[in-house]
Amino acid sequence: QVQLMESGGGLVQSGGSLRLSCAASGFNLDYYAMGWFRQAPGKEREKVSCISRYGNRTSYADSVKGRFTISRDDAQMTITLQMNDLKPEDTAVYYCALDPWDDCSDNYDPNYWGQGTRVTVSS
Repeated sequence: QVQLMESGGGLVQSGGSLRLSCAASGFNLDYYAMGWFRQAPGKEREKVSCISRYGNRTSYADSVKGRFTISRDDAQMTITLQMNDLKPEDTAVYYCALDPWDDCSDNYDPNYWGQGTRVTVSS
């Protein structure tokens, strides 16, 4: 079955960097677009970034544009989110997610989620 496992979260100071990884298994990653979402305490979950099936299109939330970069390595079955210049407002649990029927449209609505990895940015 579909399994998504995030890693790489932690505590970092404002201005620092983290690299999140999502290890995918149980499906052919190269058939699907993949997304990263986050949920901050007391807030709704939001889409952070998405990468299309072939990796030729990416999208980012306005709040992270220019700071975060999503990438994929289908051979390694891995999706990565490089996060630079982190800010306290980036503090959240970050989730890797799959919507099998959507190639990163604005309506990307995942059916499959990882367990999340926590990112805390101190000021």
